[in-house]
Amino acid sequence: MLELLLIPFLEATIRTATPLAFAALGELVSERAGVINLGMEGSIIAGCLGGAAAAVLGGSAVGYLGAALAGLLLASLFALFVVRLGSDQIITGTAITVLGLGLTGTLFHLAPTMVGVGATLPTTGPVPLPLLSSIPLFGRVLFTQPLPTYVLYVLVPIVAWWMRGTHAGLALRAVGESPVAAAAAGVPAARVRALAIGFSGIMGGLCGGTLVLAQVGSFNENMSAGRGFIAIAIVVLGRWTPYGTAGAALVFGGAFALQYLVQTLGLALPYQLFLAMPYVLTLVLLATLHGRAIAPAHLGR
Repeated sequence: MLELLLIPFLEATIRTATPLAFAALGELVSERAGVINLGMEGSIIAGCLGGAAAAVLGGSAVGYLGAALAGLLLASLFALFVVRLGSDQIITGTAITVLGLGLTGTLFHLAPTMVGVGATLPTTGPVPLPLLSSIPLFGRVLFTQPLPTYVLYVLVPIVAWWMRGTHAGLALRAVGESPVAAAAAGVPAARVRALAIGFSGIMGGLCGGTLVLAQVGSFNENMSAGRGFIAIAIVVLGRWTPYGTAGAALVFGGAFALQYLVQTLGLALPYQLFLAMPYVLTLVLLATLHGRAIAPAHLGR
């Protein structure tokens, strides 16, 4: 009985953690460059809409590309104001999020069939990997997942290696600690920050694309549901490291997956309690870890 409950719960944990990990990795790179991208929520919802619309026109592969481009578009607007014009990061990020939520809602009502309403939206379901998926317990949990999850399995170590072992990664971290010192050493700080924000937008867009094309199967207003803000908490919990961020994403993925487990058990408890759990967890962890994790010195400045 325990195995019947445990395996589906672990499967759901990894599945629901996948979009969170995409967004959190993007936020991690941005924050390592000293920029808090509060516009991540806007990139995610833009990715949801862009992914759905592109998938209707050209299939799921085109859908993921459209999601990444939509997220990049909003992130580029954020970079324009923050890097080029020197606007406040918090205020600009909040404005980008409001813009993303409002614009996608408007387009959804103007052309609902373009985002999968009343149309067949191509999706990417679980793809069992030969041999690996047959490993007892962990094979089914780890290797019977949608394609975006497998992309993350590769992406996390690549980002970790890039940040630690390449000149570009060291330049990124140097900019986050002191743009002035980095510039004195010949690092183009503004360009590094702009590229980091662009990467975070692409990851946010892929988060939205994964939600639409690998999980829900349709676009709905406000379906990002605060994941952009949760991504920021994940980066803090992960102590601004790629592997720590991936592990923290699993914690929040488990909080989301717990909702489905409780529904399966049929417990007589208000479902709103479990819907609120990921957001309560965000507040608790941020309050608990305040002052313990060491952020980049120039973060938010």
